[in-house]
Amino acid sequence: MLLLLGLAWRPDGSDGLDPDEALVRRFQSGDREAYSDIVRRYQDRIFTLSLRWMGDRQVAEEVAQDVFVALYRSLDRFRGEARLSTWIFRVTVNHCKNRRLYRRRRKMGQHEPLEGPRSLDDDGPVRQLPDKGPGTDTRVHRSEAARILQDALDQLDDSYRTILVLRDVEDLPYEEIAQILELPRGTVKSRLHRARAELARVLSRTIRPEDIFE
Repeated sequence: MLLLLGLAWRPDGSDGLDPDEALVRRFQSGDREAYSDIVRRYQDRIFTLSLRWMGDRQVAEEVAQDVFVALYRSLDRFRGEARLSTWIFRVTVNHCKNRRLYRRRRKMGQHEPLEGPRSLDDDGPVRQLPDKGPGTDTRVHRSEAARILQDALDQLDDSYRTILVLRDVEDLPYEEIAQILELPRGTVKSRLHRARAELARVLSRTIRPEDIFE
């Protein structure tokens, strides 16, 4: 996963604030270390979401890096109309959609290599190499069942994959998913029902339907 070297955890000075809100305030007041704290809070979840979407560890790492670059560049303008987590997940979903569409159009089997830490612009964060140690995808690829599930997710329509990952992998509440996808709560629930049914149909080619969901 993302490796941020030499950055120590700092108290957020929240004074009762939501931790994310406190970190945003620190960043906007000029404390750039708050960005590193935000990355630590969200990097595993963003990588997992990207991996489920892209089905490729290295591409997922690149997407996660791009999400945090976008966060760094936009955080000064963040006004809290939505929760920080909601904004980050929305950006991640959009990046995944765009990257997947781009790869389909270009029929890409290769990706841009990470050459090592380099500045994207004068005041932007340094792009970091992924940690070579065990990542959050270890469990994802450990078992045959996980591989079958990922293969099935890859066959789903993007809208179905998105809502399944947000609800059944990230375990987000319906209200937050509705904000991320900018959909009514009722639409989220009905789409999730259809997505689960479609996933069950795809999985039934490989395993028994009764084993798909409890």
